[in-house]
Amino acid sequence: MSIDLELVRRIADAAEEADGAAPLDEATWLALRNRPETVRSWARDDGVALLVGADLTLVVHPSARGRGVGTALAADAVPSSGPVEAWSHGDHPAAGRIAARHGLERARELWVMRRPASLPLPGLPVREGVTVRGYLATDAEDVVRVNAAAFAAHPEQGAMDAANLAERMAEPWFDPAGLLVAVDDATGELLGFHWTKQHSPALGEVYVVGISPAAQGRGLGKLLTLAGLHHLAGKGVDEVLLYVESDNAPAVAVYGGLGFEHAARDTHVQYRRA
Repeated sequence: MSIDLELVRRIADAAEEADGAAPLDEATWLALRNRPETVRSWARDDGVALLVGADLTLVVHPSARGRGVGTALAADAVPSSGPVEAWSHGDHPAAGRIAARHGLERARELWVMRRPASLPLPGLPVREGVTVRGYLATDAEDVVRVNAAAFAAHPEQGAMDAANLAERMAEPWFDPAGLLVAVDDATGELLGFHWTKQHSPALGEVYVVGISPAAQGRGLGKLLTLAGLHHLAGKGVDEVLLYVESDNAPAVAVYGGLGFEHAARDTHVQYRRA
């Protein structure tokens, strides 16, 4: 059965307006648009469940909540055994109850941190022998390489390959000038990158900051983060957000020092059954 993308979009948009958080992540939308054959779906007028591999997404229209719609969809969509992962974008109590009913345990917390663009930005630090520039098409292989090394332990970002990179770059929001790379002046080696994302004229994102493990300790993370923030400020956004694991204390401290703050409502929770 084909997936009704307009129905999914309608329910997702209504949920985002009510909750202040998008209920479908980027990976799910990419699969829906580019690889629909990999998505199993259970849909009704007031809710939808999607299963991509072991990743479950379940969304109920705000007008139908509290009527057992989510419980019914989960009963159909959650496999009776085997691994399952599901995000609650906003830490909804109802999501926790459904997860527990199917043997999924709270496994990760992802924070959204936000920074008003009106806060003054520090100037860019100087790193001898390093140039920061915009992305070139010839950088693709190196971006994939650095990303794989930098996020080797990350369950989502570390899996990006050349095909997935191309899918992301085909999205309407992609701007080569917003993908900043740090290059070693002597060798030409790509040492790290900061991929920014502009969601709307008012909202930007620190999308991905990746530093090659071999280049750690050279201050490139702060350099690239600031370069990306200056780029977004130049685009006229009002606010910049980013996602960070709640238990990544060093990263939370760095972002906090740059003016990013986290509010309880901006906590996303992953439930998992091994």
